[in-house]
Amino acid sequence: MVKGDFGKNKSDSYNVETGLQPNYNHSNSASNPSLSPTTVENRAIIQPYSLGSGAKQPEYQFAAVNKAYEGDLSSNYANNGKKDVERGFGGAAGDGGSDEERKGRGRGGSAPPPRTPIVANFERAIELCGYGKFHYILLAICGLVSTSEEMDVICMSFILPSAQCDLDLNTETKGWLNSIIFIGMMVGAYFWGSIADSFGRKKVLIVISFMNGFCIVASSFSQNYVWFMLFRFLNGAALGGSGPVIWSYFAEFQPKAKRGSMLSFMAAFWTFGNLFVAGLAWLIIPTDIGFTTSYFIYNSWRIFLLVCSLPSFLVGFLLFYLPESPKFLIMRGKKERAMAIFRGIFVTNTKRPAEEYMVEDLEVDEKIISEGNTSIRNKYSRMVSGMVDHSRALFKQPILKFTLVSITINFTFHIGYYGLLMWFPELFNRFEEFEHAYPNESAGVCTVTDYVVGQDVALNATCSSDIPPSVFLESLISLASALPANLIAILGMDLLGRKFFLIAGTMTAGICSALMYIVRSSVQNLIVSAVFSGAISAANAALDCLITEVFPTNLRATGVAISMVAARLGGIIGNIVIAQLLDQYCPAPTFIVSALLVGGGLMCLMLPNTTRKELN
Repeated sequence: MVKGDFGKNKSDSYNVETGLQPNYNHSNSASNPSLSPTTVENRAIIQPYSLGSGAKQPEYQFAAVNKAYEGDLSSNYANNGKKDVERGFGGAAGDGGSDEERKGRGRGGSAPPPRTPIVANFERAIELCGYGKFHYILLAICGLVSTSEEMDVICMSFILPSAQCDLDLNTETKGWLNSIIFIGMMVGAYFWGSIADSFGRKKVLIVISFMNGFCIVASSFSQNYVWFMLFRFLNGAALGGSGPVIWSYFAEFQPKAKRGSMLSFMAAFWTFGNLFVAGLAWLIIPTDIGFTTSYFIYNSWRIFLLVCSLPSFLVGFLLFYLPESPKFLIMRGKKERAMAIFRGIFVTNTKRPAEEYMVEDLEVDEKIISEGNTSIRNKYSRMVSGMVDHSRALFKQPILKFTLVSITINFTFHIGYYGLLMWFPELFNRFEEFEHAYPNESAGVCTVTDYVVGQDVALNATCSSDIPPSVFLESLISLASALPANLIAILGMDLLGRKFFLIAGTMTAGICSALMYIVRSSVQNLIVSAVFSGAISAANAALDCLITEVFPTNLRATGVAISMVAARLGGIIGNIVIAQLLDQYCPAPTFIVSALLVGGGLMCLMLPNTTRKELN
């Protein structure tokens, strides 16, 4: 945050993104209308940005003083004889830098800081901003978006045993309840991803965060299965945009040397979301809080859903404190705005004056800019045209291969990820029921399932929503096993590479899936589930990094979104088909998931290596 501007005249406006604000000494301003750099205060970039409604640039309010500063900067350097140009890294224009700098670039290293102002590409510009406070705040806010997203997806697996009486659920309807959010996410992913590639990442993230929160609240008040399904679908439609957009947004602030580790760090927030949900479920669902009348029920599992909505509202407000992606702005030809953000990041990270930022202009691909700024005046026709154009481009060479492989990997991976992970609490509960009835007998997953399903059919027993606390504890333990796996991924992602973690993780998870058929007790089931959770979490971090980096900037959000559509389809099939197979053909699902995970993971060998490479 920045200190309040108590001396500011109301008639003044300023650009909060440049890291620069006018000196409020009016006498000085009056005597020097051009406002040289020495009369500009430096401010940090972390402050609320209005979505605004300005006539020309609705997101930002540019002051005349800051425009003067930006416009005069190059001439000031030129007049002082200090201007120099560096294309990419190191050296003056045309020399390409020293041999040492060229070697550093080849192995993903960074060149020494320039001594004079340069013209830089995006990678060099973000690198010269330093790495510090801004990036850690960005990580916290974007990570919280991922946490809230995972909480909303996984929370259903904890309420199914408790909600089965209120909503009159059986195995089939439980599978559809687990799946309806993925159907919504399939619809939302493509829609929001295309909009984000046309209009920007930040606005989309704010809208879907609030939409997501309101839908969860509404679902908690739903009194029957149909209304609950409707709001879960709308919840999924909002969440569908969260995943592809937040990953694109976060990646576009990262220098290539740190991108892998920081994307892995953000993936760890999914684990935090899982743990937070499991802990809340353990604390809230087994209690008797809430109230019941003849017309309205609001019991513990509904209160649990209400609490799970709070992070979505929180991140919706926090996102106002972040700027738009400079990579996106460059792609749209808005270099001045991107430069303003770079300066703000520099001031925030280094606490140095903005004029010490050694980039005076950005090197861009004019062809991409011209393609990104086609003459479409109407915003709605622009949105539709953008969705069509981006989708068409993804299925043309040379991007076609990346698109098809990423779709296949996400589809197979998420059949296993959600097909098993979201059923773990249900499996833990089934083991508890069996071992309570037969305390001294060992049994596998299939025997336990046959017993529980047979009991429900044969006895037509009175529905009970009382879940042993041990079920929530076992769920918490299995999900917590992902923490060390995430730590290993964070430390090793840029060292060992995305493909290493994806292949190792999917193969380990595939073996665990097959081993679930031979477990003979709840303890053995817990151990295998914990290893599966850790392995699939590390693989998921690698998959998120790889898919985010493989698409070009102007197609990134749409490409990730289409991959996410395939992932959600995998989640749907995993929840519906796996549930039915588990009850009717028990040995089948564990081996199907095993084969899909291993085969899908190996397909990453067909994608290029993106480790420590420039974000193209």
